[in-house]
Amino acid sequence: MNTLKKFILPAAVLFCLTSCQQSTKKAMNETTLPNPNNFKETVNGKPVQLFTLSNKNGLKAAITNFGGKLVSLFVPDSSGKMVDVVLGYNSLKDYQQYTKNGAYFGSLIGRYGNRIAKGKFKLDGKSYSLAINNAPNALHGGPKGFSTVVWDVVKTTPNSLELHYLAKDMEEGYPGNLNVNVTYTLTDDNALEITYKATTDKATILNLTNHSYFNLNSDGGTVNNHILQLNASNYTPVDSTLIPTGKIEPVAGTPLDFTKPTTIGSRIEVKNQQLEYGKGYDHNFVLDAKDKGQHLAATVVGDKSGIEMQVYTDQPGIQFYGGNFMEGGDKGKSGSPYEKRTAICLETQHFPDSPNQPQFPTTTLKPGETFNSVTSYKFSVKK
Repeated sequence: MNTLKKFILPAAVLFCLTSCQQSTKKAMNETTLPNPNNFKETVNGKPVQLFTLSNKNGLKAAITNFGGKLVSLFVPDSSGKMVDVVLGYNSLKDYQQYTKNGAYFGSLIGRYGNRIAKGKFKLDGKSYSLAINNAPNALHGGPKGFSTVVWDVVKTTPNSLELHYLAKDMEEGYPGNLNVNVTYTLTDDNALEITYKATTDKATILNLTNHSYFNLNSDGGTVNNHILQLNASNYTPVDSTLIPTGKIEPVAGTPLDFTKPTTIGSRIEVKNQQLEYGKGYDHNFVLDAKDKGQHLAATVVGDKSGIEMQVYTDQPGIQFYGGNFMEGGDKGKSGSPYEKRTAICLETQHFPDSPNQPQFPTTTLKPGETFNSVTSYKFSVKK
């Protein structure tokens, strides 16, 4: 009898073991999204909200119509734990406060993503001047670009959100009344698909993208050990202000060669003028695909999580930015500061400064034309 007693666990202990296992399992798959109430405000007379999308596999995305920002994106890692793979903040107030380092976290970018030299361009013989917000150049549509406006909500479903914005003629210096529709869709094959559509009533320039900052391990920690492959044999070298020189050069033999899977930080300290200009990677890569349909542009794997992200697009270029200018001054969703190189951006796009580089693919949109583009970030686990 005494021998048996040694091996009989009290009911309370048995209950604890069972409940603890269940709690652990629940915690492994729990997705803690920001509180929607922290985004319920009126900005410039328009209501701001936070929307949650989900698919049949349990992936979740949180998006606000303030700047069309992707706030959270939960995908499973190699152990089944749901990991938030994008940087962002827990409230609208934080997005408005952290305007230096976090101004573009998860944002829709326009009217022209990336840089335009000295904020000037010509179109149909007329000269236009833009605000200089990245001296000496214009960046990401200006101080009040698409990342700072409240988008109108057109349609919501459990797995999609359609937004609309009318950028009026000469807003931020750009000609034409531009109607833009962007739809986020969380597909059942575990992809976040972003569809862009735009029309104008006057000739204009256009370069739309999304500026999400990804860390496939979690919200924090270096991305230097992530493994990256870019399907780009060439890139557009830049000058000291990060404006393309106009040349298209091969990546072979340079630290910018990611044509094979390569650890991001393995060559980041190599003495190289291009890396010095960008304080690391901040370059437009010319994608190898020759057709205009969807093609695989990039693959990145989180070294700790095992999460693999594939980027598909129909655009001719992709900007790989390694988080070189992140300074740790702003605290993200986890409460930890976003330090240097704790995220990467893979922005599908036309090339920077294309309006001033006639040899680059055109970014001109004319009345009667419709700009259509789709970019997809597809997630799986690296085996």
